[in-house]
Amino acid sequence: MKIEHTTSMLSTGENLYHFKLENKAGTTVKITNVGATITSIRTADKNGEFEEITLGLETPEEYLSPEYIANNPCLGGTPGRFANRIANGEFTLDGKTYKLAANNGKNHLHGGIINFSRKIWDAKIVGEGENRKLQLSLKSPDMDEGYPGNLDVTITYNLTDDNELVISYYAETDEPTIVNLTNHTYFNLNGLKENILNHEVMINADNYTESVENIPTGVIASVKGTPFDFMTFRKIGERLNDLAEDAYDHNYVLNGNGSLARAAVAKDTESGRTLEVFTTSPGMQFYTAYYLDGAHGRGNKKYGRFDGFCFETQYFPDSPNKLNFPSPVVRPNESFRHTTVFKFNADKF
Repeated sequence: MKIEHTTSMLSTGENLYHFKLENKAGTTVKITNVGATITSIRTADKNGEFEEITLGLETPEEYLSPEYIANNPCLGGTPGRFANRIANGEFTLDGKTYKLAANNGKNHLHGGIINFSRKIWDAKIVGEGENRKLQLSLKSPDMDEGYPGNLDVTITYNLTDDNELVISYYAETDEPTIVNLTNHTYFNLNGLKENILNHEVMINADNYTESVENIPTGVIASVKGTPFDFMTFRKIGERLNDLAEDAYDHNYVLNGNGSLARAAVAKDTESGRTLEVFTTSPGMQFYTAYYLDGAHGRGNKKYGRFDGFCFETQYFPDSPNKLNFPSPVVRPNESFRHTTVFKFNADKF
């Protein structure tokens, strides 16, 4: 894998890096150390034409602008310590209750006000030659955004010649805490020529977590006979009118059982592009950009509702408060380890 980068410096003296990963097929992935954010992915269509397939910004500095932070779209970022929502901004661990920021109505979202997607990560290239990878790391101090324990986080990105972007997550703590890391890239496989409602999606999940106002009730419900059933390919826009908010923003209970298994596939017939997702995580949030409002974009393109979709591999929302959900608790002498793979292809259907 070929890795290049550009560097700029903030007035505070911190270095901002923008890395470009490129494989032998010509696929490129750009990543900045601002929020461990994927800013761009360019892949070939069925005719061999390369186009942008993600929603992102042009420069690392834009991800730190007050306007972007206030709008909170998390384009391609790594939210944390706990991605997704925690009900009422609190959780109890080992008999002690921790209060977190209520930054999504009365609930806590994506790790708080200054979450991992807004921090400057350390960056280095590891390995040699064809085995080089990009590694970003972050030290989150005890009580950072209200979370207990000093947490050391490392994310490694590897773009293989098989068109796989492998994201490996690792974290360790000196006190019991909760960890839920994911990537929040918005994909649009048609090169952003139109919205994603005609994309076809398959999700390998028999069940989803029933929710009210985006907070799980604790019930794990069957997708069968509901608009959440993507066990076979269905167009994203096909059943929107059957949903409470005319959009998907729901957690799926994956069938992978902790192994690196295929969680989902998306395809765009016009371009021929496909995206497969493999993960060791127990769940995946399927989100169709309902809240994008045209405030941000790249070039002349401003991102609005349904311009992209996210496959956020994760622990379930509010899992610290639901004992029947897979536990996101990490303790000393243990570690958080998960892998997610985005595999790109282009076929004639």
